[in-house]
Amino acid sequence: MDRIPALLGPFHLLFYSALLGTELYQTFVMTKVCYEVLPRSAFTTLQKHIFPLYFRGQTALLLLTAVTIPPHSFYSITRSKQDWIPFAVAGVTAVLNLGIYEPRTRKAMVDRIHQVTRDSRQPIEGGSIVDEGPTLEMQRLNRVFSKNHAMTIHLNLISVAAMMFYGWRLASRLNVAFA
Repeated sequence: MDRIPALLGPFHLLFYSALLGTELYQTFVMTKVCYEVLPRSAFTTLQKHIFPLYFRGQTALLLLTAVTIPPHSFYSITRSKQDWIPFAVAGVTAVLNLGIYEPRTRKAMVDRIHQVTRDSRQPIEGGSIVDEGPTLEMQRLNRVFSKNHAMTIHLNLISVAAMMFYGWRLASRLNVAFA
């Protein structure tokens, strides 16, 4: 039994590092590069497959980080509000993204693609092609997508900030001696 507390520290650092690294890389590198490099249809296809995995991974790594807090696993988090509050904030935002806003965003993204197809099949008055802009239904779908997408972005940024705050607290407690 004495071995378990000794293993918590290394596992905690490993899971925390994986969590924060994944959040920062996905948020600030992958999404930006893919948006700039890929054609819109390829970007959309990639995003609808990547983000469910990302939010599941974020949630799992957050749980693994929380249960490996030394010296007494999850119970150690109750020592200080400055420790449990970042986990509570990141947990709520991750669950909201995983269960509500990412599925809504993905559905709205797919609905917009289908609406483009429906709109292109509409008969054109007088045989001429007149671009009158997006239809009312497309405008509605764009609003639904924008609202839900903005929520996923903001919730994700809040989670990143909470974990960076926790990381600062964690680093301030490390006792590192250089030889």
